[in-house]
Amino acid sequence: MCGVAGLMMTEDRGLDGAAAVRRMTQRMAARGPDAEGFWSDGRAGVFLGHRRLSIIDLDRRSDQPMISSSGRSVIVFNGEIYNFRSLREELEQAGVVFATGSDTEVILALVEREGIGALRRLRGMFALAIWDRQRRDLLLARDPYGIKPLYVARVGGAVLFASQVKALLASGAVAATLAPAGLAGFYLWGSVPEPFTLYREITEAPAGGWIRIAADGAETRGLFADIADAWSEPQAEAAHEPVASLVRRAVSDSIRAHMVGDVPISAFLSGGVDSAAIAAHAAEQGHRLQGITIAFPEFRGGADDETPMARATACRHRLGHTVREIGIAEFRADLPALLEAMDQPSIDGVNTWFAAKAAAESGYKVALSGVGGDELFRGYSTFQRVPSLARAGRALSALGPLRPCIGPILGALSGMTRQPKLRAMGALSDNLVDAYLLQRGLYLPDDLAELMGAAAARDGLEELEPVVRERLAPRRLEPAQAVGVLESSHYLRNQLLRDADWASMAHSIELRTPLVDAALLTALAPHGPAFAGGAGKQLLGVSSQPPLPQTLIERRKTGFSVPLSHWLSDTGDDSTRRGLSMGKGWSRRWALRIAAAFLGESPIRRAA
Repeated sequence: MCGVAGLMMTEDRGLDGAAAVRRMTQRMAARGPDAEGFWSDGRAGVFLGHRRLSIIDLDRRSDQPMISSSGRSVIVFNGEIYNFRSLREELEQAGVVFATGSDTEVILALVEREGIGALRRLRGMFALAIWDRQRRDLLLARDPYGIKPLYVARVGGAVLFASQVKALLASGAVAATLAPAGLAGFYLWGSVPEPFTLYREITEAPAGGWIRIAADGAETRGLFADIADAWSEPQAEAAHEPVASLVRRAVSDSIRAHMVGDVPISAFLSGGVDSAAIAAHAAEQGHRLQGITIAFPEFRGGADDETPMARATACRHRLGHTVREIGIAEFRADLPALLEAMDQPSIDGVNTWFAAKAAAESGYKVALSGVGGDELFRGYSTFQRVPSLARAGRALSALGPLRPCIGPILGALSGMTRQPKLRAMGALSDNLVDAYLLQRGLYLPDDLAELMGAAAARDGLEELEPVVRERLAPRRLEPAQAVGVLESSHYLRNQLLRDADWASMAHSIELRTPLVDAALLTALAPHGPAFAGGAGKQLLGVSSQPPLPQTLIERRKTGFSVPLSHWLSDTGDDSTRRGLSMGKGWSRRWALRIAAAFLGESPIRRAA
C-alpha cells in the first residue's frame, strides 16, 4: 500500500514538474513511510513519484518508481495484486525473467505483453500509472470496485495525478476552487460522489476504468471491468452444488488470496458476522491473526458494546486479541489530525481511524476489514426499504391530479413526527434510483440553498444529478439486484472504501477487504435470491468450520458504530449543534462540523 503521484507536461509552460511531484509525495508521507522515490524524463516532460509501505518483497529492489526489465515502461502503483504469484509463473514460462519478488514487476511485464487486457487479469486493489516510453503515453487505471483512489487534474498544459486530493492541492499547480457539485453531493449523502471532488480542477478516475493520455494531451478512456455486470448476470435458480457450499468455497478462496504478504496481518474484529467470518476462515486456514477491537465507555455493557462478542470470537479461534478503549478526551485530542487526514469531506471514517491507530500501535502494517459484506450478502435494510419506497412512488403517481395535495400533508407530518424525509415523499417517483438516493440521503435538495447559497446550490444540483443518476441507473434487474448495484457503486465506493483508505493510511496501515473482491462478486452475485431476508448473513456465518454461533449470527446489527452523538453533544462547538430543517440528528451536526473544517467557516453563516 502506497501513495502515487505524477505529472506529465503536454505543453511547455515552464512548470517545475519535479518540485511539484516532490510536494505531492511529501503530503502523502504517511501512506509510505518506508521509502520515497522519483523518476523523470525531462525531454518527455514526465515526472513520477512514490511513497512506499513495504508489504511484499521488503527489499529496496522493489522500491518505486520501477522500470521494467525491457526498459520500455515505468510504473508507480498503489495497492496489492493477490494473484501475482500465479501470473508470475505464467510469465516465467513464457520466458520473462524477474529481478524482484514484487507484484509491481508482474504488473509491468503483463501490461507490456497484453496491454489494457492485462488489467482484467489483476485480482486485487490498485491504482496505477505507467509511462510507456515506446508509445509515449501515460496509462492510468483503477481496480473494479474502486478500493484504491486515484485523482486527476488537468491544469493548462499539464496532467497531474495522485492518490489523494490534498496531495494534488499541495503540488502548487492545482487551485482549491470549490466545485458546487462536489459540495452538494456531500450535503446530500455525506460523501462526495465520484467522479466529482470538492474542487473544480480535480476529478476521480473511474473505478474499473483506464485512461490513456498521449504526449500531446490527447485522451482516450474506457472500462475494463464493471461490477454491475456481475449483478446483471441471470439469477441462478439451481446450482450444481448447494449455495452454502458455493459461499464457503468462494469466501474461503477470497480470504486465502488476501493473506498474501511478507509481514504479519491483523484483523479489525467487531461483534458482527462479517469480521468474525473472516477471522474464522483465516484461522481455519492456519493463519495467525491478531484481532483489533475498539471499545467505548459510553457503550460498555449495552447493546452497542461489541467487545464481549469480539472477545468470544478471538477465544473461539485462538486469535491474539487487542481491545483498545477510546474515550471522548482522545476523540477531542485526535480530531484536528483526523480532519487533516480526511482527504474529502465525509461523515464516516472515525471508526476506521481509531481501529487503524490501534493496529499501528500494536506494530502491524496490514489489517483485514469486513467492509462490503452487507452489500454482497444483502445485510442492509435498504434491500427491503428501497423497493418499498419505489412502490410508494408508484402509488403516489397513480393519484394523478390529487398528487399536488399530498405535499403539504406530508410536510406537516414531517414536522409533527420529526421525520424530515417525509416531506420529500410527495415528489418521489417509482424510480429505484430516486428511492435509493432518498433512503441514503442526509440533507434534502431544498436544504442546499441555506447551506451553500442559492446560486451554488442550483449550479451544484444541475451538474450533479444527471451524472449521478446516469452512473447509478440500474439495468434490467430485479429490485434487490438493483439495490446491490446502487449500494456497491454509491455508498460502498464513495464512502466506506474511500474512508477506509484515508483513515487507515493516516496510520500507515494497509486495509484489505476480502468481502470486496471482484472474483468473489462474480462467483456469488448470481445466487443473490438465496441471500434474501437475512439468509445471506446466515450463509456467511456458517461458511467456516466450525461455523459461527447462532447468537452471533442473529445479533442485532450495530454497524461498527462509535458514540459520535454523545461526543458531539459535549464538544462545545456550536457548528456541531446547529441543524436545518432535517432536524438535529448527530450525522447532520457532524456534517456541518466537517464542512466547516474544509471550508474554513460555518456553512450556515457563509450562506447567510
